[in-house]
Amino acid sequence: MKIYLVGGAVRDQLLGIADENTERDWVVVDSSPDEMLDLGYRQVGQSFPVFLHPGTQEEYALARVERKISKGYKGFEFDTANTVTLEQDLSRRDLTINAIAQTKDGDLVDPFNGQQDLDNGLLRHVSDAFSEDPVRVLRVARFAARFKPFGFKVAHTTHQLMKQMVISGEVDALISERVFKELEQSLSYEMPSAFFKVLLACGAYDRVFAGLKTGDKQSHKTTFEILDNLKTDAMPIKFAIWLKDEKAEAIIELCNRIKCPKKYEQLAKLVNKTYQFATNFDTQSSDAVFNFFAKTDALRRQERFAELLMTFELLGIDVSRIIELRDLLDMMDISRLNKENIGAEIQIEKQRIIESFLNAT
Repeated sequence: MKIYLVGGAVRDQLLGIADENTERDWVVVDSSPDEMLDLGYRQVGQSFPVFLHPGTQEEYALARVERKISKGYKGFEFDTANTVTLEQDLSRRDLTINAIAQTKDGDLVDPFNGQQDLDNGLLRHVSDAFSEDPVRVLRVARFAARFKPFGFKVAHTTHQLMKQMVISGEVDALISERVFKELEQSLSYEMPSAFFKVLLACGAYDRVFAGLKTGDKQSHKTTFEILDNLKTDAMPIKFAIWLKDEKAEAIIELCNRIKCPKKYEQLAKLVNKTYQFATNFDTQSSDAVFNFFAKTDALRRQERFAELLMTFELLGIDVSRIIELRDLLDMMDISRLNKENIGAEIQIEKQRIIESFLNAT
């Protein structure tokens, strides 16, 4: 039995960005499920044997080779016989920078020149087997976003292979949960625009996010760049900014298709419906302002309204007047109102406060 550290932990270590939160994955060569169980490991994998270390609970997978039997990322057969070599296991991985292994003594095993691609800032596929798994298109786009600050680019040959995967229809086999997972991770990075640009360049954007605008590709790329270096870690806010100029129907259809959390969908629809209004807040009529506060449920859903205002601010909109009026409405004195018809009285009082506020300026 031989054990190697593999994948992202080795890659991030070589890039100098590994820390205590970096997940470590291990591959085990020349072993069997029975031996792993005898050593106290607990099996968790169903389609192929993955085991949890009895102490650290880190994942240890038996070295494996795979064979494509149907479309999609689940359409594989696996062979985990103890004759499978480390190089065979590494050959099935997506990118060369993820196909580097490390021995317990710290020696590197790099049969596909991943270190050279790390030095050159290249995202390059290991083999043509890359095209058998549609998730890899999303992963390459995500890695492009994650490593954009390091100057990484997609290798031309890999880009061409991704285009072929779109043309062949392999990308259409992506499942919704995986699309959202890769999207959300990409939005968490400093420069998520690279994720969308890579998908747009290979033709996958129109397939994965069908129904959304593409328009002029150059202007669309600039739109994506709004997402870069945003001063927030709130994923629903970034999601909403991405979709701010889409049609409301397209947002609903997309959210249903990729099964994103309701919080994401609700904020995206609110931003899409109201950010142009907020841009011209001081020129709006009292009725329009009243409807804005009613539709956003500003006084009852205060946390969501705060996220909405933060989104406006990140889009360069001055929200100070909106906050000032919201505070006035929040402090409204209802003690002197007619209790017999309190609902209607509150509406009238809100309208009076709004009109007074707008007329004062």
